Amino acid sequence: MALIDLQNISKHYSAQKILVEIDFHVDEGERIVIIGKNGSGKSTLMKIVNGTLDADEGKRIIQNDIEVKMLDQRPVFEEGHNVREAVEAGLKEINAAKDRYNELTNLLAEDFENKTLLREHEKLSNYIEHHSAWNLDDKIERIIQHFDLKRYEDKPIALLSGGEQRRVALASLLLQKPDVLLLDEPTNHLDVYMVEFLEELLLKEKFTLVFISHDRYFIDRVATKSIEVEDCALREYKGGYSDYLQQKELYLQNLQKQHETLLSLLKRENEWYSRGVRARLKRNEGRKERLMELREAAKNNPSKIRKMSMELQREAKHFNRDKSINKQKMLFEIEDLHLKLGDKELLHDFSTRILQKDVIAIVGPNGSGKSTLLKTLLGRIKPTSGKIKQGEFTIGYFDQHREMLDDDKNLIETFCPHGGDRVSVQGKDLHVYGYLKNFLFPREFLDKKIGVLSGGEKNRVALALLFTKKVDILILDEPTNDLDIPTINILEEQLTNFPGAVILVSHDRYFVDKIAKKLFIFKKDQTIEESYQDYSEYLELEKELHELDEMEKEAVIEQEKPKENVKEKPKPVKLTYKEKIALEKLPQEIEELENTIEEKNNCLADPECYEKIGISVLAKELEEIEALYEQKVEELLNIEEKLEAIENGTS
Repeated sequence: MALIDLQNISKHYSAQKILVEIDFHVDEGERIVIIGKNGSGKSTLMKIVNGTLDADEGKRIIQNDIEVKMLDQRPVFEEGHNVREAVEAGLKEINAAKDRYNELTNLLAEDFENKTLLREHEKLSNYIEHHSAWNLDDKIERIIQHFDLKRYEDKPIALLSGGEQRRVALASLLLQKPDVLLLDEPTNHLDVYMVEFLEELLLKEKFTLVFISHDRYFIDRVATKSIEVEDCALREYKGGYSDYLQQKELYLQNLQKQHETLLSLLKRENEWYSRGVRARLKRNEGRKERLMELREAAKNNPSKIRKMSMELQREAKHFNRDKSINKQKMLFEIEDLHLKLGDKELLHDFSTRILQKDVIAIVGPNGSGKSTLLKTLLGRIKPTSGKIKQGEFTIGYFDQHREMLDDDKNLIETFCPHGGDRVSVQGKDLHVYGYLKNFLFPREFLDKKIGVLSGGEKNRVALALLFTKKVDILILDEPTNDLDIPTINILEEQLTNFPGAVILVSHDRYFVDKIAKKLFIFKKDQTIEESYQDYSEYLELEKELHELDEMEKEAVIEQEKPKENVKEKPKPVKLTYKEKIALEKLPQEIEELENTIEEKNNCLADPECYEKIGISVLAKELEEIEALYEQKVEELLNIEEKLEAIENGTS
């Protein structure tokens, strides 16, 4: 039975239909991403699921006592709270349950046959387990640290920026762990390290989740199901972003004439994903396997760990060799650049050259100085010391404030300020509607004032306008914020075809991987590392080097322990009869499931096959089989791990 079930739901605003007779359900353990163009109804659907918006028609059925909570775009806090108090504000019920559990534990020590107390004790134990709240204080501290809120914990919440307040609200919701968690663009205002922590927490603690996001790596790692909102209807796809790409392409092939532009974009996106991402994943899996082998083989051997660390560092340096073409025109020459913001040092001793065809992503944690560096290149901030020599060229600049737009002008006036209806784009003379159609604007938007557009629509206008300018270099500050995935695909295509240099700041790992040819990485020691590798691969290497560093420290401590303090190992336990039977049967069952999954995937790739069964039915069958497969594999791995521990005498 579904935790939340929407049946035959319809919703409209004035004459505009948003949702028409849709069905939607949330089962326990599902992580559902809602995708679609801005304005298609994603947030409307989310609010109806939450119960904060009533549908015009249809039913919302929710299981008794189910707790549903949503991350608001503009969270509200109790007046006078500081950051830690705001984070802990939603934990009163959980803390009360823990206090009562401890009280009952003491009572049962004296009256252990009291059935009433035992029932209440068991109920509270399940409640605390469900909310992952046994080590709540440690969990609070970990979340505050990872969301970079520790330095603000005593600061009044009202003095924080909007992005910081969103992080506080998200931290509080994660600690509360409601039965169904609803998140609208949770990765906004998070840097890549915070996003990775969020991914790991959602997966580890098995949240039931409904979310909206444009972060395609986040979707791919977290989502078990994708629901696309399009033309007032819902379409269901199994899995995350990569699965969505494949299934959506098959669907659009049947509607090719109506969706020619989108199909073309999807094909390119799918080809890039398959060629680039999967190849990197394969490399990373091999390296990860070596790391896991080392973890077992070198627990007491720091020298082996150090050797592996040096290999990884050499691998990183392989990507960092200078691949620039010296004959290219020089745009910026930076010598010994130092940047400070007040008393805070952001950057020191940075020297580099930026050439006419460079495509550079500036990446690093929040607050490290990325946007400050952009503004220094633009001449809006003077460096603390050092020199920036600049050639002769023109700059196109995009920032989150959309300063190039005039709210009082409509789209025609914005793109054709001297009259007419033609616009020049990289040497091509186009009708303004024909051009704006590429940015997903319908004809009726041409007379709309900029001021009445949504934030995402304004971003689309600003980006479309930027590509009509004759410039040698594009400088972009977080260009994917507030954009939907179709628009980000269009932006990526425009940037790929742009003949000049591009410098951008972004936390979107997928976007950076796809566009950037070079990275400027802000480090903790206020330096910049230049790299030519993919950002996701750099982050993977960085994580592995950190793990090796921690392993080396542990191994050194282990070596320095006096031998006489080593305790005798406990006698290993045995496999149960049930585990022995499972160990014999599971490999065959897993192999059969793998064959079935391959058959279903082959059917999904064959129009004759999936049209007979129905693509939605087939996708649902595949989702169920893959879930069973994951369950069987995990069961086998746990038994094999236990068996290995028995054989090694470490159980």
